[in-house]
Amino acid sequence: MPWSVSCPSATARFKVTLRGLTAQAVTVGEIMTADVITVDPTKHLEDCMREMTARDIRHLPVTENGRILGMVSIGDVVKAVIREQELHISYLETYIKGHGRQ
Repeated sequence: MPWSVSCPSATARFKVTLRGLTAQAVTVGEIMTADVITVDPTKHLEDCMREMTARDIRHLPVTENGRILGMVSIGDVVKAVIREQELHISYLETYIKGHGRQ
């Protein structure tokens, strides 16, 4: 049977397949990550990137006072880095062109 919304991630599919089961036969509790790494909303992007890379994870729950505020994904991190690099490139281009003078 093809995989769908019932078991979306490659990690989850691997955990299910490894046991020789199907997504319909396994509960979320059986394959979830129990020891979750979280970050607080004041954490710097660079620290999140380092944490995600070191632990080979794609998502970091953002918590404050034990309450989940949201989730940061590797895609969020990559988009933010790209935006930052585009901004730096724009500044450098303006500088090279004589600070906007023609």
